[in-house]
Amino acid sequence: MSVVEITSDQQFHDITNGAEADKLIVLYFQTQWAEPCVHMNSVFTSLAEIYPQHQFVSVNADDFPDVAELLDVSAVPYFVLLRNRTIIKELSGADPKGLSSAIQAVSADSTQAQSEAAAAATSSGPNSKTATPQNEPEEAEEDLNNRLRKLISAAPVMLFMKGTPAEPKCGFSRQLVAILRENQVRFGFFDILKDNAVRQGLKTYSDWPTFPQLYINGELQGGLDIVKELLKEDPKFFEKAVNQ
Repeated sequence: MSVVEITSDQQFHDITNGAEADKLIVLYFQTQWAEPCVHMNSVFTSLAEIYPQHQFVSVNADDFPDVAELLDVSAVPYFVLLRNRTIIKELSGADPKGLSSAIQAVSADSTQAQSEAAAAATSSGPNSKTATPQNEPEEAEEDLNNRLRKLISAAPVMLFMKGTPAEPKCGFSRQLVAILRENQVRFGFFDILKDNAVRQGLKTYSDWPTFPQLYINGELQGGLDIVKELLKEDPKFFEKAVNQ
């Protein structure tokens, strides 16, 4: 698959939040003037040809500063691996080997998941006793908790919110996103409106009934009011918490 060059903020939003957001999206932030980007341009194009199952997206950080700010891009080249609106990996600098290894690792995980799904599908062949489609079984509690643990640790700072940072779906989520940006905190996010199992499961898992929920290094910090209070007590709260 060829590299998609972003031409508008709306196009970026459509790609990262659209119907194919469950694919791995590899974002490449670059500029024309940065010398390291010259080499990484060809590397990125080559990787897009090697992994056609993924979406490779190039963003000129000068032309789209709001998009760059959304992901706290302060230097180029900069790469973000994104799936289901959740940041999986971030890489900074001209490191072809590091980028290739990161994509390869995520691809291996995806292949394993697809193989497991295919094996499950073949278990209900023409000799199956069930002739009509059945509803998907609910996710087992242990499986859900394992998935929640992985999501919570997907980035050092993870925000579970309603909507996305670009389009929050509630005022509390909007305010917490603004606080993170004001404090220059790089964070991953998960839109709980897109996955009811996560939305309901996280309430029980963390014993916290409302959203947004902010996690740092896998530990729940709280919601909007708690974060405001923590910052009031210590303006350097984020800096200290992330580096612990």
